[in-house]
Amino acid sequence: MSKLTWEGRWNELKGKVKQSYADLTDDDLLYEEGKADELLGRIQKKTGKTKEEVENWFNSL
Repeated sequence: MSKLTWEGRWNELKGKVKQSYADLTDDDLLYEEGKADELLGRIQKKTGKTKEEVENWFNSL
């Protein structure tokens, strides 16, 4: 997903992520410009998925 798409859809995506993975906190899902990799890493750590799996899941939302 492109950086612009992430930024434009982030609030929508964040709600869907929290519905699917309740153990992810608001702090885990803080998205700051330029920190997409850190966000993916936090989600990977909490869900046990690979980076590619997380990216594919986001793209499917």
